[in-house]
Amino acid sequence: MDADTVVTVGRQAMEVTMLLAAPILLSSLVVGLLIAMFQAVTQINEMTLSFVPKLIVVAVVMMVAGSWMLSQITGFMRQLVENIPYLIG
Repeated sequence: MDADTVVTVGRQAMEVTMLLAAPILLSSLVVGLLIAMFQAVTQINEMTLSFVPKLIVVAVVMMVAGSWMLSQITGFMRQLVENIPYLIG
């Protein structure tokens, strides 16, 4: 196993991680931004106001995209396990 292989596997792992985290983070970012704008307009400065909608949105995104996320991570792990002989040989 040389340095190029380690870098390639690490890069693929980071790509899968970003791909899996993007829907959750982006939806949470959009909801947080909308609630922050609402708070700025109405001058309601309640810290917990943004927590519950973000939690609900993250749960909905996990339910909607959960099967796709699971297939992505299992596909990556299957590819990684199948390539073990080639990686160490």
